[in-house]
Amino acid sequence: MLELMNDPAVWASFLTLTILEIVLGVDNVIFISIAASKLPEHQRRQARFLGLMGALVLRIALLFSISWIVGLSAPIVTIMGWEMSWRDLILIAGGLFLIYKASTEIFDEVEGDEIDTAEERVVEAVFLGIIFQIMILDLVFSVDSVITAVGIADHLEVMIAAVCVAIVVMMIAATPIADFVEAHPSTKMLALAFLVMVGMALVADGFHYHVERGFIYAAMVFGGAVEGLNLLRQKRRRAGG
Repeated sequence: MLELMNDPAVWASFLTLTILEIVLGVDNVIFISIAASKLPEHQRRQARFLGLMGALVLRIALLFSISWIVGLSAPIVTIMGWEMSWRDLILIAGGLFLIYKASTEIFDEVEGDEIDTAEERVVEAVFLGIIFQIMILDLVFSVDSVITAVGIADHLEVMIAAVCVAIVVMMIAATPIADFVEAHPSTKMLALAFLVMVGMALVADGFHYHVERGFIYAAMVFGGAVEGLNLLRQKRRRAGG
């Protein structure tokens, strides 16, 4: 262990992997925040915590099964000319699920009943059901995250440490992100649109059409910057009006 801590290459791979895990976890945090927002306020923090803890446990468990994870990339069936692996099928299923959930959330925001009360929403949003949805997406993001980790770091200890640090950062960021999205409906709509885009990218990856994540995150940053300017304009109008 001391040898690893004294190796600059190990620290470089640890920092690289930690940053990458945090960036890849943004999608997960947004989904968890939006899913938990359908719960009563006193349960939201607990749902976010359990969701991210579930992601941590899943990723560490998958890291201890690296040989099995690598095997998930091996073709198991051919569908209409595409050689599909378990990883491909998981990405396609997860992407479709993400598109479905984000689209239904957008529909509820645009066409939902305006007299819908918090109590009525709580009846529909059972706590365990929300946690189950979060865990499904955790599994999809965890498989992709672990495969990325295996490609960057050579030591299991480094991978686990990077994943733990990334999850802690996401736990700290989850509440401010959730509060901000909940307080600004237009931001929530933008976040849901990004989740649809991420879902499409996952499906495309499953069919071997890789979409560079850099393009997606660049779109997120650009959209977020425009939304920030809109919010700033609204704030100034209120202050001046």
